[in-house]
Amino acid sequence: MSAGTAVTGGSGRAAVLAGGRERRLYSGAAWSVGSARGPVDRGWLGTRAWDGAELDGEDLWDLASVTKPVVGLVVMALAERGALSLAGTVGALLPRYRDTDKARLTVTELLTHTSGLPGRVPMYRSHPTRESLLTGLGTLPLRAAPGVRVEYSSQGFMLLGLIAEQAGGQGLDALVDELVCAPLGMGNTGFSPGPAARERAVATERCPWRGRTVVGEVHDENAVVLGGIAGHAGLFATLADTERLAVCLAGGARELLRPETFALMTAPHTDGLNLRRALAWQGQDPSGSPVGPSFGPSSYGHTGFTGTSLWIDPGTGRYAVLLTNRVHPTRDGDGIVDLRREFHSVGTAHASPRP
Repeated sequence: MSAGTAVTGGSGRAAVLAGGRERRLYSGAAWSVGSARGPVDRGWLGTRAWDGAELDGEDLWDLASVTKPVVGLVVMALAERGALSLAGTVGALLPRYRDTDKARLTVTELLTHTSGLPGRVPMYRSHPTRESLLTGLGTLPLRAAPGVRVEYSSQGFMLLGLIAEQAGGQGLDALVDELVCAPLGMGNTGFSPGPAARERAVATERCPWRGRTVVGEVHDENAVVLGGIAGHAGLFATLADTERLAVCLAGGARELLRPETFALMTAPHTDGLNLRRALAWQGQDPSGSPVGPSFGPSSYGHTGFTGTSLWIDPGTGRYAVLLTNRVHPTRDGDGIVDLRREFHSVGTAHASPRP
């Protein structure tokens, strides 16, 4: 095994991930697989950077777009409390966009990436301040009519973060803590880690824009301009905290949402369109899945650009968490795609977790 290895459970996934490190896909990896009863296989291996300290299980990972479903849980909790409606529009909820073509977009369309807003737009290059970037969201041209097709859009989740703050009456960081982290005991999850937490952070990219290796600061450049707290990216978490979230979801998220609300959130909402999406979650597309065919057709989850993923299979009760720093020291290369599928295919037969 690689440096910094600690494994509980089977060794198959550890071997797969050790092979990824040997191929220099990342310097470190952590994982947990289990069900609502708890993990059956978990561990970590490697180092926080190629020249860094060994992982010790207390490491802090940049979740990247795995932030999106956490913000989605906040939005659903606010909807459940009557603070907002999923049919509500951007114009009604965010006055600054009332006179733009974003005004008619609904919360549901933002959650399902069917708003027509383009995705992966490097707005930070032309909008170097938070205020200018938020203004730029209002003028960003729609690529399609709302509800016509799925196009993954971080910009849509930037708007959702603003909507949550407006409806919840406090900052997104406070809402995530109150509505998700505190109920689950996720004390090591949050935006913008402080100095002590940054010492435990896993390195991401040697960023050309910043001229340095990023450690303990959000990797996503648009999120940097927004101050590190945004609806599309910015959350950091430990393996244990991400595992707590996964166990909760595998058990029906009863600690966070009513059963009917959670069922609505995780049901497919874009059947008949080009991709399958739930509310803030990726679905198991018939054309292919980030985790391969080992998780069933009702499964859902999310991946993050930094090399993270969280996936739930209601059909078997399983969850799988994978955390890597695959953008270290560069985002070039797509070896994580095949490795993620291989990781999820190990031991596909469901095993009952330890109590």
